[in-house]
Amino acid sequence: MSEGVNIRILDREFTIGCPPEERESLQAAAQLLDARMRGIRGDNKMAAFDRIAVIAALNLAAEVNAFRRELDGRDGELSRGIADLNRKLESLLAVHAAR
Repeated sequence: MSEGVNIRILDREFTIGCPPEERESLQAAAQLLDARMRGIRGDNKMAAFDRIAVIAALNLAAEVNAFRRELDGRDGELSRGIADLNRKLESLLAVHAAR
């Protein structure tokens, strides 16, 4: 069941529905977004909220994509390492079975 959670981003309040078990995660995400948007806005208090939000969203999306690429690379390395270990193990088992 969803409950309303109040969050503040750039001094604006929003009520977002989320399950109780995700409340802390939502609040942490809102704090991260607020900090990013404040950094983008800087001293320009007249900057448009929606423009700042889009730039922050694009920056966060770019970071997510970079993390995904990094994880994909690590998955590939791990798969190659496991395949190499499997080949070595099969070779050792074949040598042992031949005795």
